[in-house]
Amino acid sequence: MNKGKMKNLILFDIDGTLITAGGAGTRSLNLAFHALFKIEDAFKDITMAGKTDIQIIKEGLDTHGFSMDGNVDKMTEMYLQFLQEKINNPWKMMKPGIVDLLDLLKDHGMPLGLLTGNLKEGARIKLAPFRLNEYFLDGAFGSDDEDRDNLLPIAVEKFARRGYAFSLRQCIVIGDTPRDVRCAKIHGAYCVAVATGPYPKDELLKTDADIVFDSLQDAAACMEFIKKCAGPSHRVS
Repeated sequence: MNKGKMKNLILFDIDGTLITAGGAGTRSLNLAFHALFKIEDAFKDITMAGKTDIQIIKEGLDTHGFSMDGNVDKMTEMYLQFLQEKINNPWKMMKPGIVDLLDLLKDHGMPLGLLTGNLKEGARIKLAPFRLNEYFLDGAFGSDDEDRDNLLPIAVEKFARRGYAFSLRQCIVIGDTPRDVRCAKIHGAYCVAVATGPYPKDELLKTDADIVFDSLQDAAACMEFIKKCAGPSHRVS
């Protein structure tokens, strides 16, 4: 049924965009690797921003000469166990303006989802201390596909199964790294880049992002851009 509203599917990255986990992810990966292989700081030389958890784990295994067979699953399980513990740290924080923006989008009837390299369970763990899980209907995760560039169509399909029909071009990806921008633009989607992660604004301005914000603290400005992107979508029942 066509609701007759102008809507887009809004998909948020997590780390550096919604929250900072206070280093819980990296610590948990290093602890998991040490527990399994007795190697300290295994991921110290691996760039993580914008990558999927599975991609990072595989890079760690490859760097230290371990087979992928069976070890990816072992690392994943051990990592999630440590993450559940390490997310409770004094350095974690929500990024500025997040709740105001999410509430504003929700009030405007915008369906909200996640598009993140985190494992689905890891995403839930990271968002739980901030009570953010309730905002998101579904999403695409690093456990769905280790290649971030494949996640947007997965998110669209998941929302379709929930009765929300969107084209790829009706999606708006909000993230803090060039990889977030790329995974949106290769599918013709919109992208809002935000300089609250490891990449400064001048670096994000060099990407194909449709707009770059210093932060998401100005919810009204973000909403104004989203309204400009709005295209017809419909809720199927």
